[in-house]
Amino acid sequence: MKKGSDQSAGVIYTAIAYLLWGIFPLYWKLLSGVPSGEILAHRVIWSFVFMIVLLLVNRKVRAFFTTFKQLLHKPKQFVMLVVASLLISANWGIYIWAVNQNHIIEASLGYYINPLISILLGIIVLKEKLNFWQGAAVLVAAAGVVFLTFNYGHFPWVSLALAFSFGLYGLAKKMISFEAEIGLTLETMMVTPLALVYIVVLSVQGHSSFGTTDSIVTSLLMVGGGVATAIPLLYFAKGAKLIPLSMIGFLQYIAPTLSLLLGVFVYHEHFTYVHMIAFSCIWIGSVIFSLSHTKFMVNHQPKWSKRSVGM
Repeated sequence: MKKGSDQSAGVIYTAIAYLLWGIFPLYWKLLSGVPSGEILAHRVIWSFVFMIVLLLVNRKVRAFFTTFKQLLHKPKQFVMLVVASLLISANWGIYIWAVNQNHIIEASLGYYINPLISILLGIIVLKEKLNFWQGAAVLVAAAGVVFLTFNYGHFPWVSLALAFSFGLYGLAKKMISFEAEIGLTLETMMVTPLALVYIVVLSVQGHSSFGTTDSIVTSLLMVGGGVATAIPLLYFAKGAKLIPLSMIGFLQYIAPTLSLLLGVFVYHEHFTYVHMIAFSCIWIGSVIFSLSHTKFMVNHQPKWSKRSVGM
């Protein structure tokens, strides 16, 4: 009985994380008058501050410093931490820019593509193998991206930049393993000095949107961006421990689907037949991939593919 209740709790935690990620455009749109770089800098800084407070409340500060000291004696892991920090910061920055420049649909496409990018990185870097259905999923999704590129008039760089930055972030995270709270604190700590320098430069130049008397709401929203960043990550980390990876695979499409719906129906971004065909390919590829680990599909591979498909 306990196992069932744990799994139910895991589904709830994970679904809440993806729901929060899915409605993020609503939050960042409130800051549409602030340059994306400044929003990103404050997102990093206040995420770090929030995580430090959380570590203090949960009495994990000593564990944090112990982990950091151990990292200093492991150069490869330290480099991977810095790389992960830069990649997730880039991902956050591109997403904020995309939302506030009315590219929510392209951003949602990026997060549909992301799982498939992770597969390709696994094949290329980690020498993992694909079964027939996983190979088919990648090819169908790739066809959608190619179709969009050639028929929409420009290269979908926003979608691919988001997909690759998050996919590479996941790859870097595989090289290091920390408790969720400590990991996020370390990642934000690595880039906080850069964010602080950027904010100081903006303030000296008189271009800062933070802390002025006529922008109290804006300042509070930028501080809140740190909390809004950390909470879904912590929910996800808590839920992911309690449910199978295949279930996470299904739930992960909540976020880009909500973002897509917001882009089309709330912010009235242009959704053409080209988008529909491309998204259909991505959706079909994503469903095939999500089902690829099931017993039915494993048992129904073509005979010539039973050894697994190497791309």
